[in-house]
Amino acid sequence: MRVLVTGATGFVGSAVVHELITAGHQVIGLARSDAGAASLAAQGAAVAPGSLEDLDSLRRGAETAEAVIHTGFVHDFSRFAEACEIDRRAIEVLGATLEGSERPLLVTSGVAVRAEAMATEADPAAAPTSAYPRASEAAALALAARGVRASVVRLPTLVHGAGDRGFVPHLIALARETGVSAYIGDGLNRWPSVHRRDAARVYGLALEQNDAEGPWHAVADEGVPFREIAALIAERLGLPLATLSPAEAEQHFGWFAMMASFDGPTSSDRTRARLGWSPQEANLLADIATAGYFERRCWASAGEA
Repeated sequence: MRVLVTGATGFVGSAVVHELITAGHQVIGLARSDAGAASLAAQGAAVAPGSLEDLDSLRRGAETAEAVIHTGFVHDFSRFAEACEIDRRAIEVLGATLEGSERPLLVTSGVAVRAEAMATEADPAAAPTSAYPRASEAAALALAARGVRASVVRLPTLVHGAGDRGFVPHLIALARETGVSAYIGDGLNRWPSVHRRDAARVYGLALEQNDAEGPWHAVADEGVPFREIAALIAERLGLPLATLSPAEAEQHFGWFAMMASFDGPTSSDRTRARLGWSPQEANLLADIATAGYFERRCWASAGEA
């Protein structure tokens, strides 16, 4: 199958490209730079020059593809609302290009959150709000209502693996900066997670089985207590482990305080049963300990991935 992948050089997208090529598919990777194009070509993928903001490039790529996997997103928290709108427009253009055909579109979203309960694939996505305007899943559902074969892969809070530039590196950098690895209250709030290669297999299986009845949960660890993550960081850096009150957390974590208190245990039982998916890579804590996380001394935004 000839598959267009957006975000093809990003943390998750590059794993999806590798998974598809290994399975024998032809991949067209969207690339906005010469370096990205060279990286894709080295993996054996064809290159479609363009970006999420270049809607004509998305149309051209989708027109030549038999399927589209959308993993791209502008990871710039300083303009998050704008990034969400770029994402929504990209999904709309990709879907409109596929409309009237049986060619599938897989869209990336985040897991749902249920207060004090395990989230499942049956839970509806939260509607976009002014506080969190990302509309990836809402856009995919709108396309599905128009007859487009659009479905969603939901990623958990943490997608980990070598090359991660997300939340765990940020926590490590913050612990180095402040001299303490901290959690809030009892630290039992849970973060679901998955290794990037295991997440890529969910995309591949959903595509190959031609099953549009998502959403799919690419979740390996249903919920790792935040305290265990903080304790591992403290141990590896030789720093004290501390519990903070909510007020202290605002001072210590800054903008990250809301995420540090996040509790979102998430099941992937339906995805495992329906797609025959079983995680094969290291779990979160093992991966943090062995995948080079502590070789990195700063956290940087991934930009468009």
